[in-house]
Amino acid sequence: MKVLVTGAAGFMGQNLLIHLNENSTFQVITFLRGESAAVLNDKVAQADFIVHLAGINRPKNVSEFVEGNADLTHSLCDAVKLTGRVIPIIYTSSTQVELNNEYGKSKRQAEIALQQLAHERRVPVYIYRLSNVFGKWCRPDYNSVVATFCYRAVNNLPIQINDPHVRLNLVHIDDVVADFLKVIQQKPAGGFRLITSIHHISVGELAQQINEFKQSRVSLITEPVGTGLVRALYSTYMSYVRPDDFAYPLNKHEDPRGTFIEVLKTKNSGQFSYFTAHVGVTRGGHFHHTKTEKFIVLKGEARFRFKHMVTGEVAEILTSGTSPKVVETIPGWAHDITNVGTEEMIVMLWANEIFDREHPDTFHYQV
Repeated sequence: MKVLVTGAAGFMGQNLLIHLNENSTFQVITFLRGESAAVLNDKVAQADFIVHLAGINRPKNVSEFVEGNADLTHSLCDAVKLTGRVIPIIYTSSTQVELNNEYGKSKRQAEIALQQLAHERRVPVYIYRLSNVFGKWCRPDYNSVVATFCYRAVNNLPIQINDPHVRLNLVHIDDVVADFLKVIQQKPAGGFRLITSIHHISVGELAQQINEFKQSRVSLITEPVGTGLVRALYSTYMSYVRPDDFAYPLNKHEDPRGTFIEVLKTKNSGQFSYFTAHVGVTRGGHFHHTKTEKFIVLKGEARFRFKHMVTGEVAEILTSGTSPKVVETIPGWAHDITNVGTEEMIVMLWANEIFDREHPDTFHYQV
């Protein structure tokens, strides 16, 4: 299928093109700003499906609204008519069509032109009235408050807020593109399309969340970035990090036994660390009342020893980096770990809680 994408160099266009190019069944044709009406006619004639993303929303002159939104869409409709074929069209409109401003009027005129085409030529037209779309490659200080806040936070610039209580309805670019692809592949009945995954947050909450992302490199406490709005916001925030800042340092704690480094902490699922131990060194020698841990030896050979705090029962486990095995510490059992190999030992550790120096739940005990 040959898919023509207008406005392919824009935020939504770039994201859509990446997805289309992942699928070998699509051949992408692009129409970019500055290309002529003749070029548009030629590219429309090649297309099996059109995704019309091109438009103007921040012009230097108000007249550009009509030229870039209404007039361009009329030209697109005329080009489709010239082919004599039924070429489905996705169009990204705006919620501002309901407002009495020049931008909204021009987008509404574009909608009307497409609806007339749909009525006269039975062309399936899919209209999306979008607002506050955010995600990677969105232009800051342009049309996305999320992009602006993320960019400014990453670059250590102040975030300016007039009213932190203003509520936002946000749509992530991945959800928009997913629906585009569904329409392109399934070609349902035309009409208005809704993106159902709408996220709600206040401006103040948004700024606070983005600041938490920034602080996580210092505190090592990550936000719950696996699902929903926080996942999408974190992905967007990270997309503005420059290559010079892709990495960040960690604190190394060293003593005669080896090193200990905290890597990542979570608010409700513990923390990840790793440590080293020189040959013959024993680490640990303590017990926990409630805390639990998981150890995995990444390099070297280890002997774990356990002793029950009440019965005195003992246990021993040998493991090494060549045969990965998770060893868990059990509340009420004292434990230690000894490097019994011939090289430095490296061990990854997960604990179910962040270490609290005021209430460590770690008590010395010789195993």
